[in-house]
Amino acid sequence: MLSTSRDQSLKAYLMNKIKQNGGWVNSHMHADRAFTITVDSFDVYQKQTLIEKWDTLDKVKAAMTEDDYYRHFSMAVERMIEQGVTAMGSFVDIDPIAEERAIRGALRARETYKSDIIIKLVNQTLKGVIDKEARYWFDKGADLVDIIGGLPRRDERDHGEGMGLKHLDVLMQTGKSLGKMVHVHVDQFNSSDEIETEQLTDKTIEHNMHGRVVAIHSISITAHSLQYRQKLYQKMKEAKMMVIACPFAWIDSPRREEHGPTRNSLTPVDELAAAGIPVAIGTDNVSDYMLPFSTGNMWEELKLLVTGCRYTDLDNVVNVATKNGRMVLGIE
Repeated sequence: MLSTSRDQSLKAYLMNKIKQNGGWVNSHMHADRAFTITVDSFDVYQKQTLIEKWDTLDKVKAAMTEDDYYRHFSMAVERMIEQGVTAMGSFVDIDPIAEERAIRGALRARETYKSDIIIKLVNQTLKGVIDKEARYWFDKGADLVDIIGGLPRRDERDHGEGMGLKHLDVLMQTGKSLGKMVHVHVDQFNSSDEIETEQLTDKTIEHNMHGRVVAIHSISITAHSLQYRQKLYQKMKEAKMMVIACPFAWIDSPRREEHGPTRNSLTPVDELAAAGIPVAIGTDNVSDYMLPFSTGNMWEELKLLVTGCRYTDLDNVVNVATKNGRMVLGIE
């Protein structure tokens, strides 16, 4: 008779190995905005694109006090602790709208839970770094966080072609001068028009930031040809780049009419790992305007990634959930 014991299941095996390897690591989230979506505000998610939501979020952020941010950040942290997450990295809005309220709330939460979980904070550059006021808050935030964060598409949108590269220069210069790692949102739209991962890799090499830079998402890589991908992976290996996949974040990507390789909207962990590029995993947004249905479930994120990429190297799957997360957060 075949055994039906849960101990024989793949999930049980992986969960046990993850615990043995130091526990889950949520490498990327936005804990300050967690659990802010409501039924009344759900139509925003239904009707707007990601880029449009960047501006819509201003209304939410403007209405939140430091205590509100502390409460929402704490809810997200407790969600992680209850799953056995031992370390997490969270972007925090530090800009002309949130000012210092979100980061103060986050720092309070980190102090509250310091015995239960390691928390690394990253400054979110939702307003870019080119505009004078945005740059003021970026510089202020850079001093308050552990890791420098970036979103080059914002400045590309607001200030024109080439400004995304200038955005990357600011990130690299700041990270280098402060001795901090750099985490950057890139290639988020599953389109062959995007080459942000390559641009980030080039800037990493140009600024001699090898091994200190992490690409977040990079889903547009697979919109390009195999030849392009292979050349990109070689360059990423030279730069000692690392990548964070947030599977649930982009599974709702709209259908596209453009032609290209058959693909989904997942970070290609199978190809990246084979090329020697460490991949970690994160939940990204949790129950907010960006991802209203996400509950921050680490197992669901990992399951989606390995299933969607048909990735069967179980030893490295465990690394994705544990060791690689600590690497991208600068813990080991």
